[in-house]
Amino acid sequence: MHVPSVRRRRSRSALTAMLAVAVGLAVVIAQPALAADESISVNFAQANGAPTYRASGWIYGMTEDGANPPDSYFRDVKFRYMRAGGAQLPGSGWVGGAYDRRWNSTLAQARRTAALGGEFIILPHDLWGADGAPISRFPGDNGDWSDYDAFLTRVFADVRAAGLTVQWDIWNEPNITLFWNRPQSQYFELWRRTYQRIRAEFPTHLIVGPSCACVPSTGGWWTQYLDYVKANNVVPDIVSWHALPGDPVANVATANQTLDSRGIAHPRPYQINEYAAPDEQNPGDGAWYIARLERAGADGLRANWAGGGNLHNDLGNLVTRDSSGQYQPKGEWWAYRFYGSQTGQKVAVTPSVSYDAVATKTAGSAKILVGGGGTTGNVAVNLQGLDTTSGIVVNNQVRVVVENIPYNNGGAVSGPVTVRDNVVTLSSNATTINVPHTNINDTSTITLLPPGDTPPPPTNQNVQVVGGQSGRCLDVPGATTTNGTQMNLWDCHGGTNQRFTYTAGGQLTVYGDKCLDASGYGTTNGTQVVVWDCHGGVNQQWSVNADGTITSVQSGLCLDAEAYGTANGTRIHLWACHGGANQQWSLRS
Repeated sequence: MHVPSVRRRRSRSALTAMLAVAVGLAVVIAQPALAADESISVNFAQANGAPTYRASGWIYGMTEDGANPPDSYFRDVKFRYMRAGGAQLPGSGWVGGAYDRRWNSTLAQARRTAALGGEFIILPHDLWGADGAPISRFPGDNGDWSDYDAFLTRVFADVRAAGLTVQWDIWNEPNITLFWNRPQSQYFELWRRTYQRIRAEFPTHLIVGPSCACVPSTGGWWTQYLDYVKANNVVPDIVSWHALPGDPVANVATANQTLDSRGIAHPRPYQINEYAAPDEQNPGDGAWYIARLERAGADGLRANWAGGGNLHNDLGNLVTRDSSGQYQPKGEWWAYRFYGSQTGQKVAVTPSVSYDAVATKTAGSAKILVGGGGTTGNVAVNLQGLDTTSGIVVNNQVRVVVENIPYNNGGAVSGPVTVRDNVVTLSSNATTINVPHTNINDTSTITLLPPGDTPPPPTNQNVQVVGGQSGRCLDVPGATTTNGTQMNLWDCHGGTNQRFTYTAGGQLTVYGDKCLDASGYGTTNGTQVVVWDCHGGVNQQWSVNADGTITSVQSGLCLDAEAYGTANGTRIHLWACHGGANQQWSLRS
């Protein structure tokens, strides 16, 4: 669903009884509880397989031509799914005689999704024109299916000609009049016809549905749909719904109950292909949905509440743009980025009423993403079984780094803020970390590292230096090793010429023996920033600052993308610090 509605955040205990309401219908509910201290537990002795990043999907969020946002915003969060079909582009699609523009956008976004390693879910209803705006006709009006048959023939031909492999989400939210303003029986006939044609044309493609504006229930529209598809042998390959809001864990339990009781097999993960109401799109609620999707084993695509041109941009409101149109991450994007950095093995988490978490362990570190946007207060995170981790506990001690990911009222956020970094002594291979949750929309992360004499964090080793304005990486052009080569911006690709280590001596090294260097020991605006053999000089020392800037220790000038440039090849130099987005940088693993 991509038309804004009036919804209020619900308490977690109410979610299991929640049924989605029609767009625009006001709901009177209780305000979130405040100042409730709770506790969750993480047991590192119970491993649950590798992270799946199943929550990292979106409906729309790419530009119409598929070119933006930059790749790093997708890759850093382990992007998996995109769901699109040209919604809200001018001309009302097929029914308005403007199918080509919507198809061209769909094709561009599908190809970019594939290039980024994701799977594309096509939305025929948007190509038809049923995107929430009034349209002149629906498939099957007056019993006439000829126009819809011609439409499907065109879509099938275009998909085949493009060589795409897609998932087919036959019709979005057919249980509400905003998207299906016709009788249920007419929708059921549309489902049967479309299902059978897709199966005949593309036998290996997966069919998704019903993608209703509802969560699974034991009666009503949900069970009527299940009874129909079972009786007519048109059961989707992937059963889907929308949680706006909802609790994926409770919803999956109800889905299992209703499908199993009807003998409907469901071997593939469910797809909650729109999740999070507008007031749940913040770091706290976003991290909670991530944790619940992982716990439920359901794939998730985050909802997009933008409209018009903004629908086709900004990664579903995870990033924003400044006055010059340059991309900047929001707080919730950093929560997804932390999720994308969690590797190794997932471990068991016991949630509380309001909080859940995703926890992982790998050699040398363990990471916990805490989620919960329904209350404030202290969260006691009980860590158990730390003796089963690798390379973290030394002499019964572990280093604990707690970071806060701010919401910042939905504005740009340069990165998480460290609120604790100390070494603790374990008791029976366990400890409790108290995490303050004072802002209902913020969230926290915990990183466990081996204790040391204030070593630089592992996040400063082999990292990319990413421009906050451009989303592109600091890059040694052509992967050269020639002294004096000026640094530039380039699409992030993870090559060695984009991998830096921030040393204890303040150097930014590349290739292991080359340093970021203020050319000729320059201290004036416009001094080139180049690569040079490391020699320990003050012109090769840098400060990576909490405000997102990187400054030369020698001159105090900022690392600066020349003339606010964002394109590949933009040169890097020193300039007086002015707080501009072209002087914002983040170190990303």
